[in-house]
Amino acid sequence: MCYVLAMSKGKDSKEPDSGAWVIRDIPRETMYRTRIAAAIERKRMKQFLLDLVEAHLQELEKKGLLPKGKAKD
Repeated sequence: MCYVLAMSKGKDSKEPDSGAWVIRDIPRETMYRTRIAAAIERKRMKQFLLDLVEAHLQELEKKGLLPKGKAKD
């Protein structure tokens, strides 16, 4: 199983410091379950995934494994 992550600057992005990720070879079952979980929480996939990532990053910061991120304005 191969996971590829590519980052690029979003052309039409409304946020000046945003980018785009392309993630390939995600198991279909994982995609299916993630869509269901997002629907249960009444969130779009993008927001659901951003919330998961942010929560995990905060946990790593609390454990001292990741430097603290910049505060949101």
